Amino acid sequence: MPAPLGEQNVSIRLVVNDRAHQMDVHAGETLLGTLRHRLGLTGPKEACGEGECGACTVLVDGGPVASCILAAGSTNGRVVRTVEGLAGAGDLTTLQQAFVGHAAVQCGYCTPGVLMVLTALLEEVPEPAEAEIRQALAGNICRCTGYQQIVDAALDAARAVAS
Repeated sequence: MPAPLGEQNVSIRLVVNDRAHQMDVHAGETLLGTLRHRLGLTGPKEACGEGECGACTVLVDGGPVASCILAAGSTNGRVVRTVEGLAGAGDLTTLQQAFVGHAAVQCGYCTPGVLMVLTALLEEVPEPAEAEIRQALAGNICRCTGYQQIVDAALDAARAVAS
């Protein structure tokens, strides 16, 4: 894709879900756009476009970021993980299994972002308290579950991994 008039392309190298990529991106292109339109990774969703709802959350160098407001050019040399990179072929992570078991997946639009935020939390704090889980979810909007099923699933996943 050629850059729009007045915009330059930026060459980046990044690792997404354990695969190295090198590409030219538009200077104003978001990481979300790159993931969805160039790499075909449709897990991260565009909803608010302002970094407020969490539907586009991915992990960059292990930390959650709103990919809808992060310039793709700023990811040069970084490691990105999307929901597609959480589990192996046909497998679910302990957290994903807990989501299924607790009916924490309703419409599913927010689920990829929520899973990424909670994955980062559980990697940093293996046995979080309920308050820590709720704090981690503060940037994710879910209109279907009321959050309790999500919190219960995260607590169960933490217990399962700890035992």
